[in-house]
Amino acid sequence: MEEQVIQNEEEIKVGEETIDIKENTQNSEDLVMEEAPPKEEKKKEKKKKFFDKEKEELRSANLELKEKVLRITAEMQNMRRRYDLDMQILYKYDGYDLVEKLLPILDNFDRALKIKTEGSEKFLEGFNMIYENLISILNSKGITELDCLNKEFDPNIMNAVVTEVNNELEENTVLEVLQKGYMYNDRLIRPAMVKVSEKESE
Repeated sequence: MEEQVIQNEEEIKVGEETIDIKENTQNSEDLVMEEAPPKEEKKKEKKKKFFDKEKEELRSANLELKEKVLRITAEMQNMRRRYDLDMQILYKYDGYDLVEKLLPILDNFDRALKIKTEGSEKFLEGFNMIYENLISILNSKGITELDCLNKEFDPNIMNAVVTEVNNELEENTVLEVLQKGYMYNDRLIRPAMVKVSEKESE
């Protein structure tokens, strides 16, 4: 059996099958052309990768910049809120030091009004008017006297300097205010000095 016969330069016969060399060569060249992209396509692909990378870097930088702007904005808002709060506190307690210095004067008024001597009624009446006007002005500014008499002793706003046995009242009831206490809005300026009841020990 004849296995291989060359019929012409462009054909090879193997067994009963004839192979066209020229056609196969052309097909191989086409395959190579298809597999290997042209230089232009390579350039385009390279440019695309470059621009994609640049775009991603720009997007990342943009996000980072936005985050920084948001952080700075939040910090500025917090600073503004703190400033406003500080100003509110400053305004609310403006004159605190002055009020503290006025308290001894109020104490002197209070002591003077308790002293009653013969012929002092007219003097005390005028003195009391001045005192009441002063208290009214202080009240309008948020300064108030602590209401302690006959109330239960409160260590947050009172100092118990004396105790007295009293079985008729509840223990720790304020029997007497020895020195008045004052509040400035919601801040304690001075605690009240008080006498407090206690039960007789058995």
